[in-house]
Amino acid sequence: MDEANLSALMNTEAVDPSEPTESSDPADFPDTLALEPEYIAALTEMYEEKILFNQWMGLRVVNIKPKGIEARLTMKPELVGHFAYHRIHGGVISAVLDVMGSLAIMAAMGAKYKHEPLEARLARFAGHSTIDLRIDFLRPAIGDAFNIRAAAVRVGARLGNARMEVCAADG
Repeated sequence: MDEANLSALMNTEAVDPSEPTESSDPADFPDTLALEPEYIAALTEMYEEKILFNQWMGLRVVNIKPKGIEARLTMKPELVGHFAYHRIHGGVISAVLDVMGSLAIMAAMGAKYKHEPLEARLARFAGHSTIDLRIDFLRPAIGDAFNIRAAAVRVGARLGNARMEVCAADG
């Protein structure tokens, strides 16, 4: 490894993850920035158990990182929107995308405001609400399970923006 690459690697590793990040773009977060297990557990409980609609849908959080989240939804009869094709209902897809966009923003906010106490970062959820949601349905959602990915694109003091997608688990 040449000296320039070694220096860049060392600078990346030298970032203090306890310091607040100035960027509103989670893509600028250092790859070494991680959320505490307690924050991840609290978000998982909030989104899987405390929001009863998510619990009813069967939404399961798979991974939470500052740069994005992953979740899974297993198909069940109550989620069918077109009985002849066994397609998942578009309203379910919309709800899942809304919720996972929210979780991605909460994960990014947890990193951006990591200098704040855990309780203060979790309390940010109270002021957190969707003001706009745009969905492009590109294909029918048919399958036994679905993978959901979401990433915050921008996290400001008052507004956040996320990009989300739902894909059948088999591709």
